[in-house]
Amino acid sequence: MRLSRAAAVAAAALTATAAVAVPAFAGDAPDAPAVPAYAGDVPDVPAVPSKAVAQEHLNALAVDAEGSGAGYSREKFPHWDDVEGSCNTRETVLRRDGAGVVVDDACQATSGSWLSPYDGQTWTDAADVDIDHLVPLAEAWRSGAAAWSTERREQFANDMTHPQLIAVTDDVNQAKGDQDPAEWLPPRTDFRCTYAKMWISVKHSWELTLQDAEKSALQGLLDSCTS
Repeated sequence: MRLSRAAAVAAAALTATAAVAVPAFAGDAPDAPAVPAYAGDVPDVPAVPSKAVAQEHLNALAVDAEGSGAGYSREKFPHWDDVEGSCNTRETVLRRDGAGVVVDDACQATSGSWLSPYDGQTWTDAADVDIDHLVPLAEAWRSGAAAWSTERREQFANDMTHPQLIAVTDDVNQAKGDQDPAEWLPPRTDFRCTYAKMWISVKHSWELTLQDAEKSALQGLLDSCTS
């Protein structure tokens, strides 16, 4: 049964606040406050690597000081692109990640349900769901994307080939902001391994850099993965 909007927002705010307070760490991911059981993994998100592949990719990533955020704006990462017919990237991800999704002639979702792997909440109104850029656009900017062409930044912002886009609870996505895994982790502890593998895959695929604390956090998460 779906929680009331007010109760769900309060729960998301509580667990997200707890996650934000977690600094860079080594070893197993710390526990978060209990939230409803989440069964399964990210639905149909492409190219989530195994632990072994993610480790190879993490080892290969360049570590560098974080770049400046000067000059950044979301408009420098044009989104959402048209994908097919009247469906843009956001609407396509909503259909991919949802269950029983029905859309109108403009490809707007009129019904369906979405289970957010970040917090385990299920929503039946697409307005309660954000399409998260797993590696945030501002984080990408500070990690190498500032030097990209607008065309390449547009491809990154609409990337459905790698595990970069995912439907999640809007309030939890807003709590995440542009933070990396040394600063923020999904409240759902049993998703953090997958989250780390997805993050590593995106940074490796787009040749973005890591910072020391970010790499340490990712290594700690990978160490806790079973596969």
